[in-house]
Amino acid sequence: MLRRVQLLMTLILTIGLIAFLSYYWSVYMVGWLSIVIILVVMSVFVIILLENRNPERTLVWALVMMALPVVGVFVYFTFGQNYRRKRMFRLKAMLDEESYIKYRTQFKAGVHQSVFQEGRYGKVVTLIDSISRLPISYNTHTRILTNGQEKFPILLEEIRQAQHHIHLEYYIVRDDQLALQLQEALIEKAEQGIEVRFLYDAVGCFSTDKHYFKKMQAAGVEVRAFFPVVLPFISSKSNYRNHRKIVVIDGTVAFTGGINIGDEYIGRDQHFGFWRDTHLLVRGEAVSELQLIFLQDWYYMTGERLFTPFYMEPLEYVEEATGGVQIIASGPDEPHEAMKSLYFGLITEARESVYIASPYLIPDEDLMTALKTAAMAGIDVRILLPSFPDHKIVFFASRSYFDDLLRAGVKIYEYNKGFMHSKVIVVDDAIATIGTANMDLRSFHLNFEVNAFLYGTNSVHELTRDFYEDFSHSTQVDADMFHRRPLRRRLIESISRLFSPLL
Repeated sequence: MLRRVQLLMTLILTIGLIAFLSYYWSVYMVGWLSIVIILVVMSVFVIILLENRNPERTLVWALVMMALPVVGVFVYFTFGQNYRRKRMFRLKAMLDEESYIKYRTQFKAGVHQSVFQEGRYGKVVTLIDSISRLPISYNTHTRILTNGQEKFPILLEEIRQAQHHIHLEYYIVRDDQLALQLQEALIEKAEQGIEVRFLYDAVGCFSTDKHYFKKMQAAGVEVRAFFPVVLPFISSKSNYRNHRKIVVIDGTVAFTGGINIGDEYIGRDQHFGFWRDTHLLVRGEAVSELQLIFLQDWYYMTGERLFTPFYMEPLEYVEEATGGVQIIASGPDEPHEAMKSLYFGLITEARESVYIASPYLIPDEDLMTALKTAAMAGIDVRILLPSFPDHKIVFFASRSYFDDLLRAGVKIYEYNKGFMHSKVIVVDDAIATIGTANMDLRSFHLNFEVNAFLYGTNSVHELTRDFYEDFSHSTQVDADMFHRRPLRRRLIESISRLFSPLL
């Protein structure tokens, strides 16, 4: 009922805005150009309404059109259209679905998941399974890597030991000291005859010297840009980025999580200092699921079909594995908001505690309600965020949500030891997710993301311990002091939040 009222109010406001805009332009501007602009803006309003966005995003676009009609129309047609996204990724969605079906029937036939679906968290496990399209892998060992200093020595050593192939997919790759170490290791393996494939995001790596990639190509590394753009700030493609970080080596070991390739991720940037992040090392069956996601993205960009037993079947058995691991991929090619639905399910199924780490906090109304309801029900809800920004608008927009959350009893911590970049949720020390998706609208709606969901593994307990360690290096936000923050700060936060549906 509330959404219907909101939609009705949005429609009334939009009609009023159109009438005002028409009057304004008819009085102060004359000529055919004015008439054309009015007609175009009115047409865009109609298109926005027919797309049935949530009322908040509809209102933001309406305000943009009213304040800057010409610029607003350009920005909308460049970045804002839902139907362009559907058309853009229709082929990828079809190709991915074909590979999912083949994977489950040919490589994962007979897999049963009743162990977790019939347990205490059966509903959320069933939800994850219905969205994932990839089965739970029991024969999988995981290890938590808590920063870049821990990740990269292990990654480089695994690369040096590769015997068959190395697949890498990253959002950001700098051309700095760490990236050069990686480049050297990959070139060495390519010259040994090892298959090396590197997929990087075109916008995330837009400022990276292209000679960095050309040198690898010259040595035999197959390098491709994901969704390349010529001018990233005026192309609709730039809005849909591959935020995934995946490495698969020989089909036996894989890495995923929040850490990109760059010196700042190992604490060499003076501005950020220590970089707190979380990555996951995977061995066993779940490696093939991360492999599948890489091969889907590679096929989409190159047309090279590699869904064969050589790449898809795990090459080793993990005897010490406990619990289950399930890989979830999400993106603008999906018909539903996969990662948002899964985060919502985790929060609402909690019985004792929900611990969330994210560099950004831009939840929508549904997630805000879930967080506040859980806290008011007596569940220990804690959110861990950075104490200083890497993107100022998003940082201040995130803080605009603090008031409502604090009043509901949510505990908010700001990390002081360095920069907090982890993307982790742990529920009741029983289920956890770790991956690339932030708690923000961009990860839910626009980016290609990948997360691992862990059920009853030793890594879940390790993540819980990591949270308590991080809390000890953080300052808990005091509700009374935060409510008394200066008016200037409130205005900055509110203005930043106004644009959060567009961030």
